[in-house]
Amino acid sequence: MVTLANLRAYRRFFVVAYHFLPLLLSYARDRHRFLVFGSSRRVDSQTRVERANTLLESLLTLGPTFIKLGQLLSTRPDILPPEYVDVLSKLQDEVPPAPWPEARAVLEDEIGPIETEFDEFDTDAISGASLGQVYTAEIDGKEVAVKIRRPNIEELVNADLRVIRWSLPVLLRFLGQARAFSLENLADEFARTIRQEMDYDREAAMLTEIRSNFEGNDDVAIPAVIDSHSGPRVLTMEYITGTKINDVEELDAMGLDRHELAVNLQEAYLQMLLEDGVFHADPHPGNLAVQDDGTIVFYDFGMSGRVDEFIQNKIVDFYIAVANQDIDGILDALVEMGTLSPEADRATMGKVMELAIEDARGEDIETYRVQQIVEQVEDTIYEFPLRLPSNLALVLRVATVVEGVCVTLDPDFDFISVATDYLTEQGYREESIKQFAEEAGDQIQRSVQSSVRVPPKLENTLDRIERDDFYVRADVEDGNNVFEKLAKRLVYGMLLASGAFSTAFLYALADVQSAAVAGVFSLAVAALLYRTFRSKKGTRVTPQFTRHEMRQRRGGE
Repeated sequence: MVTLANLRAYRRFFVVAYHFLPLLLSYARDRHRFLVFGSSRRVDSQTRVERANTLLESLLTLGPTFIKLGQLLSTRPDILPPEYVDVLSKLQDEVPPAPWPEARAVLEDEIGPIETEFDEFDTDAISGASLGQVYTAEIDGKEVAVKIRRPNIEELVNADLRVIRWSLPVLLRFLGQARAFSLENLADEFARTIRQEMDYDREAAMLTEIRSNFEGNDDVAIPAVIDSHSGPRVLTMEYITGTKINDVEELDAMGLDRHELAVNLQEAYLQMLLEDGVFHADPHPGNLAVQDDGTIVFYDFGMSGRVDEFIQNKIVDFYIAVANQDIDGILDALVEMGTLSPEADRATMGKVMELAIEDARGEDIETYRVQQIVEQVEDTIYEFPLRLPSNLALVLRVATVVEGVCVTLDPDFDFISVATDYLTEQGYREESIKQFAEEAGDQIQRSVQSSVRVPPKLENTLDRIERDDFYVRADVEDGNNVFEKLAKRLVYGMLLASGAFSTAFLYALADVQSAAVAGVFSLAVAALLYRTFRSKKGTRVTPQFTRHEMRQRRGGE
């Protein structure tokens, strides 16, 4: 039986297909010039920017769910080329608020009559977003902010999530294996994230927990929840005013030290990620403000997340390795976190990391080095070893957006230096050195024990060799199926040689029809042999190594 919800989803499916099908066909033609066959074609940066802007317009037209999807995609360089990431990062979650009578119905259904629950209520929304809108009011003489979930948003989101789930098998056919893994991961993460963001009970709990973690910290202010006026669809909080954190002219007029603000902001997020394990995950300038005394105010905890202890430890290892410029340590941490394949080319990835560290420190980078590394990675882009597990996607979003805000406050901001100082002050680096010393001591102890055990075993082995009683068994790991390919080529080659000989023999001594049959067989075998020599090809995408390189590209357009 077809339900009303399914009918709505079917209709949305055709609307979404209408907007996205041209982009998908273009992408398919990039991989195969004639859709189902032919070589790939190179797409220049300007074309990708134009397509990204088309995608941006489609997301805005399709409404709240797809605006949120676009914001999430802007944090996933493992799925989209850098031009798309750059364009989608401009996507702001700002849409006109729903009519007040509809919002009032949600509020009164959740809390009760406005006249009895609030002293005053301003019916003009101070902000409108895709999932909710915020109003100001008064309770017992105190000004509060009231966040109301957009009317009927649940039905629209559920229909859109169905459409995304139905579309996924189609999209996966247009992608390579690595990106298919990331896209499936993204779809699951998006469905979970948007449902969490619509649950204001969860947001209130996360807000309260994070606020308690910063109790006593005068550099950070987080609104308190008014539990008596909150529920699953309404969240009432203390109203704290401030200047938008990226309004640098106003901050200068207030006489505030912008470098100190950037340091305080980064340290607040380092505390959330490395110590508390729960963090505010949407730090764009609209959700951050600054009070007259320099206190940073955090708004909107709908997008928030948790970090488990294992990931916390790995992030600490990563930061310490970056601070020490230990490239092997950085790569080891990335592998252990699941963001880098263990089979990655460590030499190439090491060069990428060196470049990223230099860029993060604001050092000048020679263009020829960037081009050299880009060319190295371009040759194997569809097997590029970076990926984003779902438990790290929000962490990446936080790290990149916070860095952008910090650089806006202070163009010379050194993200790595501040992180290094924080790790040192909190004792993480000292603990790391201690742990290294303990591990080195254990290794020395094991080496001494081995030096005692090895000579007798070596003598026993030499005796067995002398008696011709020594056998060696070797298992060869063939992760890339090299032996299988060689075997196929050998068999196909033998079949092709015999087929060619048979064709010539039958043509010379028998009838043409028999020779034609043998010839067709030979051509089929030749085609199979040719396929074993073909390498994977696809749209070549330049990885987003550094902001420096992106600036150079934009400057050259």
